[in-house]
Amino acid sequence: MKEKVIKIMMLASFLFALIACSNDGEVRELNVSAVKVLYEPANGKAIILQASASAMVSFAWEPAIAEDGGMVMYEIAFDRVSGDFSDPVLIKASDRSGASNAATITHKQLNQIAAAAGIESAATGTLKWTVFSSKGINPVKAEQEQTIIVTRLPGLAYIPDKLYLTGDGSEPGADISKAIIMKTTAEGEFEIYTKLASGKQFSFADGTVATAKKFHTEGGLIKEDGNSTVSTEGVYRINLDFNTGACTYTLVTRIGFFFSPDNRILFDLPYIGNGIFQAKDVTVTFKQEGWGRDERYKFRMFIKENGGADAEKEVEWATLNATDSRPTASSPPSYYYIRLLTALSQWDNKWKLMGDFDDVPATYTIYLQADQIYTHSVTN
Repeated sequence: MKEKVIKIMMLASFLFALIACSNDGEVRELNVSAVKVLYEPANGKAIILQASASAMVSFAWEPAIAEDGGMVMYEIAFDRVSGDFSDPVLIKASDRSGASNAATITHKQLNQIAAAAGIESAATGTLKWTVFSSKGINPVKAEQEQTIIVTRLPGLAYIPDKLYLTGDGSEPGADISKAIIMKTTAEGEFEIYTKLASGKQFSFADGTVATAKKFHTEGGLIKEDGNSTVSTEGVYRINLDFNTGACTYTLVTRIGFFFSPDNRILFDLPYIGNGIFQAKDVTVTFKQEGWGRDERYKFRMFIKENGGADAEKEVEWATLNATDSRPTASSPPSYYYIRLLTALSQWDNKWKLMGDFDDVPATYTIYLQADQIYTHSVTN
């Protein structure tokens, strides 16, 4: 019986080969037609690229036809004006993992494509695009090629996947192997809360080895190589956007525990290093109301933007996930996740303390670190 099944399978494979191949051995069922018409964007359309993550361009084309009547796969390709798509700047699958006769390309991706094609930062240049259709092998180039005129973002051509802070003026010092990783907030965008020493040099690197590519900031812009300094020692929130080339330094002057029932800050959480703010052995006494004990809280942060030059203003760390219940020992970590809000409120987006912390000394900690979601804890 087993031998009979094997013979049937061999015969089926032989018949499939006869059906699939022509007399000269060509695989016919894998043949597809070339895309005849590129629909959009219109040929020669001008696009001023934006740094917003939601900014994108839709590309669409007429469907190709497969010889076997089945599904066709597509790839969109970009090249220099002088190129012939034999070595394109970029080629990627269309939407729906290559099954759609359309492709959505973000402005940030187009910015990288333009940089690879030799268009300088903030400059305007032309890209060619076309489409390849296939059944997974032997792609066929579309009959048309079209152009788009793009104005690049004023950022750097090279956008690191990871970014670290290092140097004498930084918390870990000059040993780059101990550099602190920054949080990736979006593609090409990085953030860190850290202490910087006055007048001492620091820089940013794409790795923790001596050969890592380095950057510094100057006049609100990111530049290659070199070092940076700050004139005021303190805790800073540093934001770098390699897509636009922009950087901001915000001086964090204090973070306080805001007790909603009293509408005031009860105590501060001093910075202890590595993105951590912590107050040890402090006591919060819940407020007695007619309906019970009130324990609602959040945190207020005081900042000076423009590197500390602007007037101090107040923002708040509040709930990432809305809640109106007291936590328990088995509450998920997500209960304590935090988000930064610029609009202040006495009651909105607050947490509640566990009953165990009523008039009991405890440690209150905020973690603003790259390797985890921004969060906080209350422990005793």
